[in-house]
Amino acid sequence: MKQRLIGFAVALGVTVCGALTVAGPAQAATPAVLISKVYYNSPGTDDRSNSSLNAEYVRLTNKRSYTINLKYWTLRDRSSHVYKFSGDFRLAAGASVYIHTGKGTNTATHRYWGSGAYIWNNTGDTAYLRNSAGTSIDSCSWGSSGSYTYC
Repeated sequence: MKQRLIGFAVALGVTVCGALTVAGPAQAATPAVLISKVYYNSPGTDDRSNSSLNAEYVRLTNKRSYTINLKYWTLRDRSSHVYKFSGDFRLAAGASVYIHTGKGTNTATHRYWGSGAYIWNNTGDTAYLRNSAGTSIDSCSWGSSGSYTYC
């Protein structure tokens, strides 16, 4: 009887310890929409022309297999410059949208901040994406070298 109890205790210990070693730390889920690229230093001279301003952009990518409505979502920098998706804006599964700094006509793949000044600092900055409730969805930071970063 004593050997059965010891055998049972060893089997139970192996089962519990095995379960504990298999379980790893919880991994953060990939956000539904990611900041996938930031082109923060537009090519050429920073002359504030609309074409130069629009060469500065943030690319958002829907990583889910379904469409996501970005109505009232915001994109902002460290200085609290805020772009807000107004009205229904549906980002299809796997699709990307570019948010350009300057002026232009909004389409399904290109949106325009309408700013007459650069938003993203060439010397380092952070882009923050928040949903309509103000919850942080994703962020992307960079330093002072280069012209763009993949996030």
